[in-house]
Amino acid sequence: MTSTTVATPTSATPPQPRPGIDTDRVADLISQLLVELGEDPQRDGLAETPKRVAAWWNDFLTPGSAPAATRFTESQLAGQLVVVGGMSVWSLCEHHLIPMNLQVAVGYLAEGEVVGLSKFGRVAQHFAGRLQVQERYTREVAEHLAGLIGREDVAVAVRGVHLCMSMRGVRMEVARTTTLHKDGRFLTDPVLSQEFLATAAGQWGAR
Repeated sequence: MTSTTVATPTSATPPQPRPGIDTDRVADLISQLLVELGEDPQRDGLAETPKRVAAWWNDFLTPGSAPAATRFTESQLAGQLVVVGGMSVWSLCEHHLIPMNLQVAVGYLAEGEVVGLSKFGRVAQHFAGRLQVQERYTREVAEHLAGLIGREDVAVAVRGVHLCMSMRGVRMEVARTTTLHKDGRFLTDPVLSQEFLATAAGQWGAR
């Protein structure tokens, strides 16, 4: 089962500052949750679990600032399609607090300069480090990359496995959700758009 959403351009909304996380308080809440679930948080195996869970939440929700642009001049380039795929990140569904794995592919047109490749992976990780929905994640990555590149000629395709759908509810283990955000020439040039989609799909393979 695969669903596809095509996102139209919207204005960027900068992430809101996140207050500091009180890991001691989070650990206490996890202990209370274990009690309510019929567990003994003091027993062997669980004694340090609340602290570990609190530390994980702190790490996950503080991914750092979004990466700045690193661009290199390549004066001979004009309109070359660049696709960066194979990026896999984990995020959390904000509706159920259950993980989702997102396979990310981005494309842009290189015009006289190129963007450092590692930045794409850092951007993909940055926007995954929060409570998310795949549709918003796709838009946020696209809008941030457009800012890095300095043009709107950006496309982002995301293929997600949502454990909130695979392990609960309908329990559709093979379900995949695909979201697509296109802007600039990727919106107006159907051939360019199809080239990007074909390349992205090829990188996903049968996963």
